Amino acid sequence: MGATRTLLLAASQNRWLRERASRYAFVRRSVARFMPGETLDDAIAAAHELKKKNIASVLTHLGENISDQQEAENVAAHYQQVLERIHAEDFGTEISVKLTQLGLDLSPELCEQNLRRLLAVEHPARTLWIDMEASAYVDATLGVYKRLLAEYRNIGICLQAYLYRTAADIEALRPMKPTVRLVKGAYAEPPELAIRSREAINANYLVLAETLLRAQIRGEVRRTAFATHDSRLIGRITAFAAAEKISRSEVEVQMLYGIQRGEQERLAAGGWRSGVLIAYGDYWYPWFVRRLAERPANLWLLLRNLASS
Repeated sequence: MGATRTLLLAASQNRWLRERASRYAFVRRSVARFMPGETLDDAIAAAHELKKKNIASVLTHLGENISDQQEAENVAAHYQQVLERIHAEDFGTEISVKLTQLGLDLSPELCEQNLRRLLAVEHPARTLWIDMEASAYVDATLGVYKRLLAEYRNIGICLQAYLYRTAADIEALRPMKPTVRLVKGAYAEPPELAIRSREAINANYLVLAETLLRAQIRGEVRRTAFATHDSRLIGRITAFAAAEKISRSEVEVQMLYGIQRGEQERLAAGGWRSGVLIAYGDYWYPWFVRRLAERPANLWLLLRNLASS
């Protein structure tokens, strides 16, 4: 792991920096590169624009590690309103939630109760995605996911390619026919748990992607989404799909709002499934800094905005 990435991941957890970052205009301008705004209206407007280009969307309200029961229930109520609005406007957007937003730090039972509220109103043909958080939460998150997957087929889980355990996690989930979003991973993890080298992470990502696609074709995985902005990696995944004669409509790539827009449109125009994760909310600091850590070259955006302020 590079020194810059290590420093950024540490900064993402710094409360002092979080409390002060929003005061600076150059930081807020940089954040705007990755999210259309802080309100639900902003996110939904962006989703409608993407739909015009045949690009799907997933909404996520930023926040994590809630330690108050009422606040966790308020988050569930907010997402319930989001789903009701999505259904009323009928534009097919999905949502993605962090379990620590729904009370996982308080108790798995409270978290499941809040998650059930959302699954009860979500359309069965659409996926309700669960984000994966730091490695300390993987077992608890998978436990909640497995219990609810037994009842709700339209629930999806995020898995991280940089964790050594992920291949085994996929194997354990296959009998349940999971829906999986594969990411590289964006948390600071110890070397005994996570791959450190970018090249090795990419290599493992490709192995896991091929495993998931083969399992999807065999009916052992319900749906797979590859969340990456790495155009070379995307090219290798789509080449593998073509070689295996997998339909383009069965291969889904998800990216973050504002990143690789040309690639998002190219994939959609080419018949691949293209989707965008749209984040909104005022708790953006840790999320934003982790985005910088995923690709430290994005620091130039921050520096340009500083120079122009």
